[in-house]
Amino acid sequence: MQVKKAVFPVAGLGTRFLPATKSSPKEMLPLIDKPLVQYVVEEAVAAGIEQILFVTGRGKRAIEDHFDISFELEAMLQEKGKGEMLQEVRDIAEMVKIFYVRQKQALGLGHAILCSREFVGEEPFAVLLGDDIIDSDVPCLGQLLEVHRKYRGPVLALEKVPMETISSYGCVRTNPISERVFEVTDLVEKPKREEAPSDMAIIGRYVLTPDIFPILERQQPGKGGEIQLTDALLKLSKDEAIYGCLFEGTRHDCGDKLGFLKATVDMALKREEFNGEFAEFLKERLCDR
Repeated sequence: MQVKKAVFPVAGLGTRFLPATKSSPKEMLPLIDKPLVQYVVEEAVAAGIEQILFVTGRGKRAIEDHFDISFELEAMLQEKGKGEMLQEVRDIAEMVKIFYVRQKQALGLGHAILCSREFVGEEPFAVLLGDDIIDSDVPCLGQLLEVHRKYRGPVLALEKVPMETISSYGCVRTNPISERVFEVTDLVEKPKREEAPSDMAIIGRYVLTPDIFPILERQQPGKGGEIQLTDALLKLSKDEAIYGCLFEGTRHDCGDKLGFLKATVDMALKREEFNGEFAEFLKERLCDR
């Protein structure tokens, strides 16, 4: 069955970016000239997703407004003859069908996904986290969907990370199937370095099946007092195979201030309008240090 639906959990408070996120969603922070969440939605659409559910919370209205039609803005752009800009804002509202549901309590990623149960129904579905901006020739989600089409089970995006940072991630133990595809045999949420089963971290892209919902419904809170998706996936792995895909591409951790700064520089240097003067500016600043 083709995966056509994706879930975007966006109810988090974005405390690592306070005070900027006090009144504006973290997902709406601009990476050059687009909010973070738009990059991830574009990735999903490029991978063939047709319907998206945002699992939101209080203070996230700006996300809805961004993907809605703005009659006043469009009229102004039309009047001033800014046709290219007008088309750009129209494309945002028309790129995919979008639905919304509220996560009324901050009970973790697992609970956010459980909120999508009615939307998902009995179909396999994708989950994308807005903190991870992945720059790749083939959309990261598209790479996972290829694995899902072949093996039919849940698929997790994997990335090798330095062991000194492994405690910030869920990580896995695996058996290799091919160079970039693995069967996941164990999952641990944010382990201590000495307890981590490997250096392969779970990144914010998943393809899941509806089999995860009964487990999430019964799941007890884990680390941080939250319902952890990693814990539910571990239980699911006892009954069916779960796969990992070591994706090709560059991941920017935009949930972290330093990662956000790196992403801004990296993405700007890839754009023709910035890779000349901006590159020279960076060189001058580095030489001055």
